[in-house]
Amino acid sequence: MSKETLIVLYGGRSAEREVSVMSATNVVAAIDYDKFNVKTYFIRQNGDFIQGPRFNSQPSPEMKLLDEDSSADHEKIQPSAIYEEGAVVFPVLHGPMGEDGSIQGFLEIMKLAYVGPGILSAAATMDKILSKEIFSSLGIPQVPYVAIYPGQDFVKAEEEVNAKLNYPVFVKPANMGSSVGITKVDEAGELRSALDLASKYDDRIVVEEGVVNPHEVECAALGNSEVKITLPGEVANSNPSAFYDYDEKYNNNALTIDVPAKIAPELVEEIRHYAELAYKGVAGRGLSRCDFFVDAENNIYLNEINAIPGFTAFSMYPMLWENMGLSTTDLLTELVELAKEAFENREAHLL
Repeated sequence: MSKETLIVLYGGRSAEREVSVMSATNVVAAIDYDKFNVKTYFIRQNGDFIQGPRFNSQPSPEMKLLDEDSSADHEKIQPSAIYEEGAVVFPVLHGPMGEDGSIQGFLEIMKLAYVGPGILSAAATMDKILSKEIFSSLGIPQVPYVAIYPGQDFVKAEEEVNAKLNYPVFVKPANMGSSVGITKVDEAGELRSALDLASKYDDRIVVEEGVVNPHEVECAALGNSEVKITLPGEVANSNPSAFYDYDEKYNNNALTIDVPAKIAPELVEEIRHYAELAYKGVAGRGLSRCDFFVDAENNIYLNEINAIPGFTAFSMYPMLWENMGLSTTDLLTELVELAKEAFENREAHLL
């Protein structure tokens, strides 16, 4: 049986490129090499495409992919050079220029099948303000929030936050993930510096009212028109009052993960229902991770949908499917099949 080609795109121009390298390394290690040959391409911070190693068999545990430093002396290629007829692309890219519809549009122009959300879904889920408006229209509960738009005066924004929200609040760039650029603000005097930080990453900002000592609960979604939702898992912080920031997620090992989540049984199906509703509402495709808060009174709040969730060795998305009996290797194979199904559907509608 001839093997298919899987193209792994990773790195990227956003501040989340280090997470992308970790995710891509784990993906390449978990591929079923009886079914696939793998080509890797690293996208540098300046946007250059660099051809990385190719794998026709299981790589050694010491395998390292190219990163920003090791790719510096490599010659760039034209982005179109990644094309191979019949190949499937897995854009293991996080943040702006990766999961916001940009790379998805490029791959559609190239007539390549790809894993994950389409242009519309990627753009909608990447922007926290837009996605919140969609969730609100679906009747999905969320924490109170204030949206700050480009050009809006920060003095007036502070006044609106102070009038509408209770502290603590979380100030977030609308189009970032992995907790990049996010600040927990405990009092009004700290708000301006948090807005200034968020504005370095995006000119659209969202300020959310905090949930006191919440359970941080996540479900994994898998599918195109037919969607499967896992049992929820829970991120447990060793310091429940602290903010689950980038370093705690990826550097400090301050988090533990409980799969399944230690929450009231009656909440499980309600959370899964909201996850499926949200996934379909944003035209989800392939995969997503749906993140929720549960407060002390068992109120559920949808936080966000992550359309290309992390695939690191300690990421929740593959762990949730492992708990459901689907190995990471088989999960990746199913994602490729879903990508081909979506490609065929897209081509069939180009009349």
